[in-house]
Amino acid sequence: MRAIEISKFGGPDVLQLTERSEPQAGAGEVLIRVHAAGINRPDVLQRMGFYPVPPGASDLPGLEVAGEIVGGDLVGCEFKLGDHICALVQGGGYAEYCVAPIAQCLPVPVGLSMIEAASLPETYFTVWSNVFDRARLIEGESLLVQGGTSGIGVTAIQIARALGHRVFATAGSEEKCRATERLGAERGINYKTEQFPDVVKSLTDGKGVDVILDMVAGSYIPREIDCLADDGRIAIIALLGGSKSEIDLAQVLRRRLTITGSTLRPRSVQFKSAIAAQLRVKVWPLLETKKIAPVIYQVFPMEQASVAHATMEHGDHIGKIVLQIL
Repeated sequence: MRAIEISKFGGPDVLQLTERSEPQAGAGEVLIRVHAAGINRPDVLQRMGFYPVPPGASDLPGLEVAGEIVGGDLVGCEFKLGDHICALVQGGGYAEYCVAPIAQCLPVPVGLSMIEAASLPETYFTVWSNVFDRARLIEGESLLVQGGTSGIGVTAIQIARALGHRVFATAGSEEKCRATERLGAERGINYKTEQFPDVVKSLTDGKGVDVILDMVAGSYIPREIDCLADDGRIAIIALLGGSKSEIDLAQVLRRRLTITGSTLRPRSVQFKSAIAAQLRVKVWPLLETKKIAPVIYQVFPMEQASVAHATMEHGDHIGKIVLQIL
C-alpha cells in the first residue's frame, strides 16, 4: 500500500510517500480501506519528534480516518464488510489501509461525505472526553474555548452550543472571532487586542465561566483562573504556550477550582470505546439533523501531506485540514 511516513524528525518536508505492507487486523479490529484522514496538531508534534508513538502503534502519522471495512474480526460485531465508518486510531491513518479497534469505530453520519467524516473522530472524542466527562460541563453552565477556530475549537463551540450552553471563544484575528460567532459562540474574543478575562467577566456580570477548554497553558493559566466562576474547571489538552505556570493557589483553595488535563492517544481501547458510545447517542444525532456540522478548511491529496502540515503550522486555517487518500 502507499503511505506517508516520517523519514526523520523535522519540518513538513520530512513527510515522504512510501510503500508499506498492508497492516493485519487482530482480534477485535477491522481493516479499513482509507478514503480520507484528518490532520491534527499531534501529527505535527510527532513529525517534529515531540509526541512519541505508543508501544505497539503504527509509526505512520494519522489519528483519524474514514473509509470502508474490507476485513477484520467481524464476528458478533454491528458492522459488516463494505460498511462506511470513521475511526479513532493510535496511528497509521496516512495510508491506503489502516487497522482500528472496532470499539473505536462509528458509522459515517447520514448525509456526510468521507472527507467530512474523517475530520470527526480525534476532535469529537477529545472534546467530549475533556469538556463533558472530565470537566463535567452540565446544564446551565458556560464554556470558554481557547483557540476557537482550531479543529478542536470549532467542535467544542458547536457541541456545547447545540446542547444549550453559553459559549465564548478566543481567536487571533477579527475574521476568526466572527467565525467563532457564526459557529455559535456568544462572543469571539481577539486575544491580540483584548484581555479575555475582562471580556468574559463583563459578559457574565462578574461571575466568570464554569469550564475552560485550554490548549495553550503557560501564561494563560493565571488569567484563566481569574475568569473562572467559583467551582470552575480548567481542562488542559495541549501546551502550545509552555508547560510551566505560576498560579495563585489561594484562589484554587478559596473558590474550589479544578485544574486538570489529559491526552487521548495513550488511553485504553476500553476508555475510548466508552467515549464512542456516548458520541453515538448524544452527538451523532446532532450531526445527522444538521444542528452541528464539520468545518473543513482545505483538502489535500495524499501526495501533498507536507503542504498540508505547512498549512496547519501557518495557523490561518478555520476548522479541519484533511488528506484525501482514495
